[in-house]
Amino acid sequence: MFVDLDRCVGCFGCEVSCKLEHDLPVGPRRMRVMQIGPKVAGGKLMTLYLPMNCMHCEKPACVEVCPTGAMQKRSDGIVFVDEKICIGCKSCIIACPAGSPQYNAKTGKVTKCDYCKDRVDAGLWPSCATKCAMKALSFGNINELSTVTREKMARKFGEMFFAEKAENLIKINDRGVKK
Repeated sequence: MFVDLDRCVGCFGCEVSCKLEHDLPVGPRRMRVMQIGPKVAGGKLMTLYLPMNCMHCEKPACVEVCPTGAMQKRSDGIVFVDEKICIGCKSCIIACPAGSPQYNAKTGKVTKCDYCKDRVDAGLWPSCATKCAMKALSFGNINELSTVTREKMARKFGEMFFAEKAENLIKINDRGVKK
């Protein structure tokens, strides 16, 4: 999944389409839009909207800790939960650093973004990407994006998060953390 941060306006259409596609009740969200800001970056007032779904990690912690094998990774990299064998123990929720798995109290099971794997298997894009009015979401191989596009998005993200000068940051565990 690729997000064009210049296009996303925070309309939450991706969240709504995901909830409708997967018949989710109030509470659990497979897709969520994070609002970052408003803040001053580079002399401009900015608000960034960041659609977030599962990162489909190379070595997903959620898969490793699942006691039943309900959390699985496909050969194409999609990480999904088999709700038929999920016992709702929430181990995957605790293990995931991105907060992707969500507990669905209605079913007593965990749910998470699986890129609408049934749609992907049929050659379609995930629901969130097809319903994005601003065309901010794209689906496919990240390596197929042009270098210019990747650099542009990295620069935009960097401006928003790291606009402060280096002397305003302290080092903790090899990460810059604001004083």
